[in-house]
Amino acid sequence: MKSYLAKKGEVERKWWLVDAEGQTLGRLASQVAAILRGKTKPEFTPNVDVGDFVIVINSEKIKLSGKKELQKVYERHSGTPGGFRSVTVEQLRQKFPQKIIEKAIRGMLPHTTLGEKQFTKLKVYKGSSHPHQVQKPKKWEPRSRTK
Repeated sequence: MKSYLAKKGEVERKWWLVDAEGQTLGRLASQVAAILRGKTKPEFTPNVDVGDFVIVINSEKIKLSGKKELQKVYERHSGTPGGFRSVTVEQLRQKFPQKIIEKAIRGMLPHTTLGEKQFTKLKVYKGSSHPHQVQKPKKWEPRSRTK
């Protein structure tokens, strides 16, 4: 029996609409990353982009567990002397709430050119409106935790 390997032209992509309101950041990000990679499809192939498009709305209403709102810090360095910058989640939520979700999902995708290509299929919006009604996205329900 031969293994099935997806090819570039054979991939059928869907559009999914995810409402981030009341969702926990890490749980939502891991499930969205799986959709972007194509791991929810039976034809998943690790070296081919078989994932779907994902639209995330209400990014400002995402929940974080514990004291992460005040303690989690995003750091970056420009490479020049004195170029170190840091920002807390609280500060980032006030200015760019969609960046919180984007950073969480980006960290869960492969750090390769394939991962960058998969990341371009993610669309995150601050409010409940988005410009992708033409694609007719399906409502996505998060997987429930089993106890």
